[in-house]
Amino acid sequence: MNTLTSSHLRRPAPPSVPETGLAGSPTPLPATSATETFPEASPFGALAEATPTSAELGFYVHVPFCRKRCYYCSFNTAPLEDRASVERYVRSAVTEIELLRAAPLNGRRPEIATVFLGGGTPSLLEPDEVADILDAIRDGFAVAADVEITVECNPESVMHDKLVAYRAAGVNRVSLGVQSLDDSILPVLGRLHDARGARAAFGAAREAGFGNVSVDLMYGLPGLDVAGWRRGLAGVLDWQPDHLSAYGLTLDAGSLWGATGAPRVPAEETTVAQYRGLCDAAGARGFEHYEISNWARPGSRSRHNQIYWRRGEYLAAGPGGCGFIGNVRYGNTKPLARYCALVEERRLPIDTSERLTERQALGERLILGLRTVDGVPATDLVLRTADDATLALRVETWRERGLLRVDDGRARLSEEGFLLSDALFVELL
Repeated sequence: MNTLTSSHLRRPAPPSVPETGLAGSPTPLPATSATETFPEASPFGALAEATPTSAELGFYVHVPFCRKRCYYCSFNTAPLEDRASVERYVRSAVTEIELLRAAPLNGRRPEIATVFLGGGTPSLLEPDEVADILDAIRDGFAVAADVEITVECNPESVMHDKLVAYRAAGVNRVSLGVQSLDDSILPVLGRLHDARGARAAFGAAREAGFGNVSVDLMYGLPGLDVAGWRRGLAGVLDWQPDHLSAYGLTLDAGSLWGATGAPRVPAEETTVAQYRGLCDAAGARGFEHYEISNWARPGSRSRHNQIYWRRGEYLAAGPGGCGFIGNVRYGNTKPLARYCALVEERRLPIDTSERLTERQALGERLILGLRTVDGVPATDLVLRTADDATLALRVETWRERGLLRVDDGRARLSEEGFLLSDALFVELL
């Protein structure tokens, strides 16, 4: 059996593009090197000559602060030491957004269709700080009337009044990082909430008027058997969330467990059984399995994440935030102090950038699109395999095994294909 270290088992990093087992996120495929020299005199760096090809953009804002870094986490985070560091960050994020507004890319006035505040723990921001960031986006860009604005929240850092104030600031979607309802497992992960707190946070979001609430879960966790997973999953589904994201544990470089190993990780067969049980249980409750790691009630797909999976374009702000405009993929510097210092000099804090070739673009379209139930144009798959007999044979084998199907002009993976997707994705690049 193929090893399950594939994308569907991994929690996405803050986007550049959604995770594929290589980056998002949903792990994003961040820019890995500067392949072109941009004018040093330009405060816009790699974005000095980037031109959006779409009339709509997403906007990702990375909020790095955490009260405690979870042991499995490899994201760009910063300790919450004092409010002064948070206030400096917010001022810098607002300034960065102002710089993006002044960049040539905004000359065509693309419309911001989605905004996503990820982290880190964005819910450590006070409502007025979230409002400052969102106001900067509204002041600098054309924003869609039906814009989707999501804030990631940890259960221990949100209460009813804060969530009401988030809504007043314009937030209309909450993504709640529950991960587990097992009070014996949560502290092992380094989480600060318990099952009761998670349920209270979900209830507070509903009471605050949020009609679009997503819940994050993890499977393949230390000490988690199939029966325990089913109980926790059923408990969350009983809350009737609008959206569910579920990722399997991976020991990524940069996490504590990536360096030391995790205790009592379940056997691969157990993790597979948990994933299949999730597919069955969510489907029975009326959820659409629209992406390898995501399920939604009708009309409640994550519009922001769909920008990644459809290889759409998006801006990014905040330390370590990754964006994609035109054919330029870029990533901001990660250390918080350096990020703030660069922005205070009125320069975009871009650290890495890459101009993608047509071959890279095609590979990305395939591995991102095949993560979804919508699939990809079959012509893209034909184009990719035209000069690669080995890959063409692999694709045909997948079709014969029922892992890949082609109908109505589109190529799609089956549920079983989702499970084994990395074996194909690696070759499609």
